[in-house]
Amino acid sequence: MRQVRGDDYAEFAAARAGHLYRSACLLTGGDTHLAEDLVQETLGRLYVRWYRVSRVGNPAGYAQTVLTRTFLAHQRRRSSRERATDEFPDLPDPRAADTDTPLRLTLVEALGRLSAKDRAVVVLRYWEDRSVEETAEAMNVSSAAVRTRCTRALARLRLLLGDALGEHARH
Repeated sequence: MRQVRGDDYAEFAAARAGHLYRSACLLTGGDTHLAEDLVQETLGRLYVRWYRVSRVGNPAGYAQTVLTRTFLAHQRRRSSRERATDEFPDLPDPRAADTDTPLRLTLVEALGRLSAKDRAVVVLRYWEDRSVEETAEAMNVSSAAVRTRCTRALARLRLLLGDALGEHARH
């Protein structure tokens, strides 16, 4: 029985790791190393509780909630000697065929300039396409707080992006 649960977990982790990593990259503002750490910590927490988590109606949603809470907890306990930077350590190959790369980099850079909670609410609401209530549950706040934070975060993004999106939009 234990082996079956382990196999179920391994299958789940393999299927969701990429999605969790992309979400973590957005939450961290492009810090790929921190994103990897957050995904590993999330998957570790899920493994310990897999017997109960696997019985939940939506283990993928549960995993996303754990990732978000892990990110927010990390932001609260971040050491005072760590300094945020606006430089990305791993830039994509400029010869890549992906024409959306400048747009993505612009958006990730702008997300990185938001506060941790603002970034979390934007990622959950618009990247994960979660409802206000689901976002509130994941962040452990009220629905009103999510709506308020969403409005302010989007206004801040518009201010940060200005005309930058127009430069990268496809015509």
